[in-house]
Amino acid sequence: MSEAYPSPSADAPLVVFDFDHTLYDGDSGSHLFKWLIGRAWWRRVLALLIAPVAGPLVAFLPTRRRGISAFVWVGTFGISTRTELDALIDRYVQTHAPAIRARLLPQALEVFQKHRAAGDRVLVATGAPPELARAILAFVAHQDVPVIGTLLGPKLGAMGVLRHCHYAMKMTMIREAGYAQPVASAYSDSSADLPLLQAAQQPVVVNPKAGRVAMFQRVLPQGTPILNWGCPGRAGAKAA
Repeated sequence: MSEAYPSPSADAPLVVFDFDHTLYDGDSGSHLFKWLIGRAWWRRVLALLIAPVAGPLVAFLPTRRRGISAFVWVGTFGISTRTELDALIDRYVQTHAPAIRARLLPQALEVFQKHRAAGDRVLVATGAPPELARAILAFVAHQDVPVIGTLLGPKLGAMGVLRHCHYAMKMTMIREAGYAQPVASAYSDSSADLPLLQAAQQPVVVNPKAGRVAMFQRVLPQGTPILNWGCPGRAGAKAA
């Protein structure tokens, strides 16, 4: 199915999609890490013990990487290689396939598909592990789309967050991956993606939290679309 899409030319417009709450209804990384922690009672207990400290860290951009890394460490203790982690990610996706497939947003995938059919250079840049996003995109035959995401690596007998693909770091990682051309269009729900949205010639806010709409209207160009692609509980105008 993916072979039906034309190969993007070197000067094709660069189109960047966030993943969580943009193509996928929810936080895919949190769903994965919750499952990883839930595999053993002692992991659940340890997660509860660190939650009073690590939880507030996740809530703020400057400390988010440290908070997430703490929960990742609990969920992956005993795993020392990316190969082992990738195998667990594949197991999670396979055993939760119906629920995961139901979270993919049809309106979002329609826009995603139209950009690919037009020959645009489509990229997914996500705060989730890239292996997770690729595995989920395989459900809808988009597994060949390049994905840039949060990098995990060995840390004190488990895995931790080495580089969190969010805020300014997301743009840094996009450029380091060789995408030097201007961002033609960017789609995201999150204020953590403001550097990406502000760098885009055509930013599109999708499925934002209601409390963030005024901020997006203030800091992004006048007329920036703020849409809802069928994500329950989120703001934005209903797409036609």
